[in-house]
Amino acid sequence: MPRVAQPFRSFVDDILDSLEAAPEREALVHYGRRITAGQFRDLVHRLAQALRAQGLQRGQTVTLLSGNLPEALATRYAANLLGCQVNLYDKLSADSQAAIVRDVETRALIVDPAYAQRAAEITAEIPVTHVLTLGGEQGTDLLELAAAAPTERISGLARPGDICSIRHTGGTTGHPKGICTDFERAGRMRPTPDRRKPDPPRQLVPTTLAHAAGLIADHVLAEGGTVVLLEDFDPGQVLAAIERERITHLYLLPPLLYSLVDHPDAVRTDLSSLRQVNYGGCKASPARIADAIARLGPVLLQGYGQTESGTISVLEPADHDPRRPERLRTAGRVLPGVEVAIRDAADNDLPHGEHGEICVRSGHIMQGYWKEPELTAEVLRDGWLHTGDIGFLDAEGYLTITDRIKDMIVVVGGHVYTTELEDLLNSHPHVLHSAVFGVRDNDHAEQVHAAVVLSPGAEVDPDALRAMVRDQRGAMYVPTHITFVDRLPLTDTGKPDKKLLRSHAAQAEGAR
Repeated sequence: MPRVAQPFRSFVDDILDSLEAAPEREALVHYGRRITAGQFRDLVHRLAQALRAQGLQRGQTVTLLSGNLPEALATRYAANLLGCQVNLYDKLSADSQAAIVRDVETRALIVDPAYAQRAAEITAEIPVTHVLTLGGEQGTDLLELAAAAPTERISGLARPGDICSIRHTGGTTGHPKGICTDFERAGRMRPTPDRRKPDPPRQLVPTTLAHAAGLIADHVLAEGGTVVLLEDFDPGQVLAAIERERITHLYLLPPLLYSLVDHPDAVRTDLSSLRQVNYGGCKASPARIADAIARLGPVLLQGYGQTESGTISVLEPADHDPRRPERLRTAGRVLPGVEVAIRDAADNDLPHGEHGEICVRSGHIMQGYWKEPELTAEVLRDGWLHTGDIGFLDAEGYLTITDRIKDMIVVVGGHVYTTELEDLLNSHPHVLHSAVFGVRDNDHAEQVHAAVVLSPGAEVDPDALRAMVRDQRGAMYVPTHITFVDRLPLTDTGKPDKKLLRSHAAQAEGAR
């Protein structure tokens, strides 16, 4: 008797199964609202029925313009159940958002009432077939439609190769690129397991669900845990939430982690519930990570990866030893199932210790860039993703990232790796954070610039910093310009905005 093919089950089906297994447990917290697993599961089913009643079909694009609402997360799952591809973002400029809405061929725009004015600006420029709101008094209320819809489950409409998400880069190196992930790859992506305790995680999400935090929320709900949502990152609010909600897990980009441990409330907040603090998304400073270890204890775990690649390597808590700063400079060991090669410009493999481009091959590689076949072909070659990061592998298998290819500064005598210079500047006792970048002068030669954040009340002679750099790294690394700033500007994803810093420095250079 022939075997009947089973319908494809996506990662959303796995999340819904977990919610159904313990419907009374607390699944999401959003300030004063507490939502059980059963309530959230029913909301997802009702939203899927409401979207289908609006004519949404497999392969169409649903675009979410929302903050960190539980309803936004439920809408993403509902759209995925229909086989729709979802683009989720909230912090880009109006022009960038409008360009994305057009580019991804948005069929339905789902709007958080807090973003109603921005949605009106976008749709005035780019007409959209369906504009639905998540509550509020303006427009068609998707939540009202869902309340009247049945809770009958929709499943099996998506296919493994269908696109389930189009996540855009932060745009720090130009127009944001749409990174396409299919359902099959999304189902293979798994979090780094927490081996320390069997209790379900309580994950605090203080950064946008449009990026890594959204994937983390997926994993936590699938594991039977609780997701606590904040609308934005504020170090004081994050510390208070950790203590109030007994948070066990937290993910932050390094600059946000630094501001958390520097906050005056950190010394008087009960952080004993924390089991794992993941950080990643940009290069971390060993000196500042040592500060975080001193404040938080042995709970830090670094993950290195890209939206295009998934996680590539992990630096485990046991490797976070302040007595071994050379280990803290690494991004940890390459994960099982992931292949990494360090290659030169001619695609030749390089031996341990030599700097080259980090190339990756695994089952987590993106499908490609949305509507950019030439860029996809440039980045994906023979199954290998060319990350655009420069780094090296050591004899023990630890991976070190030294720079982005586009950030590396070419000077007379060689290359300045910006992260190496940042690490050195951050080791000064009065430096909290720094960002190094290159700016071309009127003669089209690159000059090394450094924006430096000092400890409160500290005064540092820029020539003293230059002397320290000259002594420890040589004249080639000495910054031509050092600017002291109160804080570093960050991109929408929380990375130091070197594009903005470079632009301001170039303008100042041109005014001289």
